[in-house]
Amino acid sequence: MIRLALALIALMTPTERYVQAAFSAGCPRDQVENFVRAGIVLQRQQLAASAAARLCDREGGPTRIGYGGARGGGKSHWGIAQVICDDCVRFPGLKFLYLRKVGKAGKEAVQDLRREVLHGTPHEYKSQDGIILLPNGSRVVLGHFQNDRDIDSYLGLQYDGALVEEATQLTSRKVKDIGTCVRSAKPGWRPRMYFTTNPGNIGHAWFKALFIDPMRRGTEAATRFVQATVRDNAFVNADYRQELEGLTGWQRRAWLDGDWDIAAGQYFTTFQRIVHGIPAIPQVPEGWRTWSSLDYGFVHYTAGYLFAQSGDGDVYAVGEHAERGWLVERNANAMKSMFGRFGVPVHRLEKIVAGTDVFAKKQNGGTIADDYKSHGLTLTAANTDRINGAAEILRRLGDVEAKPEPIRPRLFITENCPRLLECIPSLQHDESRP
Repeated sequence: MIRLALALIALMTPTERYVQAAFSAGCPRDQVENFVRAGIVLQRQQLAASAAARLCDREGGPTRIGYGGARGGGKSHWGIAQVICDDCVRFPGLKFLYLRKVGKAGKEAVQDLRREVLHGTPHEYKSQDGIILLPNGSRVVLGHFQNDRDIDSYLGLQYDGALVEEATQLTSRKVKDIGTCVRSAKPGWRPRMYFTTNPGNIGHAWFKALFIDPMRRGTEAATRFVQATVRDNAFVNADYRQELEGLTGWQRRAWLDGDWDIAAGQYFTTFQRIVHGIPAIPQVPEGWRTWSSLDYGFVHYTAGYLFAQSGDGDVYAVGEHAERGWLVERNANAMKSMFGRFGVPVHRLEKIVAGTDVFAKKQNGGTIADDYKSHGLTLTAANTDRINGAAEILRRLGDVEAKPEPIRPRLFITENCPRLLECIPSLQHDESRP
């Protein structure tokens, strides 16, 4: 029987073998027909990702599909093929957001992808508007980003779906912001998001928690993840494969093997949410030291924190205030209310430290610190030595996995400080000054 099966496969044309591989991956017939009609040849893991994308059609099916895990796995090729040659072709009037991390060669990269993937799909590329338009009215809005701030210009609109490339270049909060824009009233269409990426970068932790951990546990529900490496891509340049195989350390584990159990570039490697993140403290006990910190902003967030230190020297980040676009008076009142919720009146604080920018003279001769003082908060200049400050945080985080003896943590962050809990593990080494 095995010999007969092999003989039959040998008699198949390349197209027939491709169709058979697609069916084996779980792709439905009309999806396979779309790819064949467009002249798209997807490989085994790409076909598996496209099969997962079709599960999004089902009520109760996933709404988030992740693909990749290493360099050279054909992520961009798959993403464009799935969005345009399948989703947009089969469903008229779709509006997809395609976010791609780019530098100066952004338009050239789009042109390369069009030639590579869309050669068999009728479309119009409006380069000035950054839109790919299909004859059935479906369109893809091409969005480029270099950092989190660039994403904001695409928010506030509605999209039927989104494809985010290099997803771990973004924080989880920004990805959630994008998700709020993905909604649809089109009958028969379920909104969805596709993500392609590699291990590492600032979004490593959230991506691993959202996609990798459920995959490993066999508990995937709203998500599906398909792992792919350069070994899954028969079309990759041999020199590029050799370059990846010549890597060492965490880069080899991440970029060649697609290993998600790394902390690539992460500065506070001993931080563990399960250890340092603790339940809320309803009231700060009498006798504990208390102080506050403030990072002033208007366009970016104003962030204020309440800290407390117990009798045995442990430090707790107790409360958090984070808002942007607020004036001084509103921030000051909100911080005083935050202190009060934990039973700490302002006069109990040893000090409120702030960055040196709040002490800079304004045109009227006053300072931001003066404004805060007029609303009941007296600010003191903080020590902003980042190197020694980071070293102090590392010391207080301890190391529960240290050998031969673990080092007990002395710094804890309560669940009332969600931004801080997200920020600490996302901070990375400066590549030029690690």
